[in-house]
Amino acid sequence: MDPDSIARIATGAANVITDRDGRVLLVHHTYGHSNWELPGGLGEADETPAENAARELREETGLVAGRLTLTGVYYERHHRFAGPLLHFVFRTELVDDRDPIPDLEEISEAAYWPLDALPVPMSDFTERRIRDALAGGPVVIGRVDGRTWRE
Repeated sequence: MDPDSIARIATGAANVITDRDGRVLLVHHTYGHSNWELPGGLGEADETPAENAARELREETGLVAGRLTLTGVYYERHHRFAGPLLHFVFRTELVDDRDPIPDLEEISEAAYWPLDALPVPMSDFTERRIRDALAGGPVVIGRVDGRTWRE
């Protein structure tokens, strides 16, 4: 096998978390589009997708992940930072009911939002991952061919 033909791909992971009222936890980035996003980010070397999701949640919000259930895997050929990327999405339960505390370096706010009143700016990909995770069906395997921004 030609070593140049072997796929080399980055990974990232995100958390879909809801509170008792069914609102979804979102974080507001201080960089890029300064958008609202699911807590998550790029994976580190020798880190499983679940470990990646739990670490990013803790770093961005101070919250601790309990049970993580895989809800989606999405392939993005041209991620703006990582090139080819596999996004893993988890429906994440928390170990307690603490309020999120944004890290303020990358995250300016962390808050729960009603599904029918999500904040802007937000990408269609973020909305898609939320819908897929909350649908309760089998794990979604999909592709990301760019993003549309709701401003």
